[in-house]
Amino acid sequence: MTPHQPPIHPLIARLIDEFGYPQLDAGNLETWNAAPGDAVLFCAGDPVQYPECLDVAVVLPEILRAFPGRFRAGIAASELEPAMQARYGFNRWPTLVFLRGGAYVGVISGIQDWSVYLGRINELLAAPAHRPPSIGIPVSSASASHTCH
Repeated sequence: MTPHQPPIHPLIARLIDEFGYPQLDAGNLETWNAAPGDAVLFCAGDPVQYPECLDVAVVLPEILRAFPGRFRAGIAASELEPAMQARYGFNRWPTLVFLRGGAYVGVISGIQDWSVYLGRINELLAAPAHRPPSIGIPVSSASASHTCH
């Protein structure tokens, strides 16, 4: 951890220390992403600004228990989170990013009811990987008409 980074909240540190989820940073993210199979990347955000990230930190091990052996988890280091937000196109904290062999599958943002987690994760495990959404920057062709239709 660099001196400019805030200390990790104990509930998030527990995921690393007790459950063994790796803390991912620029030095190990691509290796983790390259591993085969399904994975979930926890992008918590600042616990002071987004306190529901602590709820997700408590729920994440339960999610993995509900889907034994189906995917692995990693925790994005705080300095990596802005890059993950840009890369995977989510706009809400906290977010669980679901990946398959490093390719984007989908996200679940915020704290959810347990039934929502179960249903959405089943959908994501059955879904193909695809291109992540953009973060809302409009794209237009240089030759496109600028009038309304």
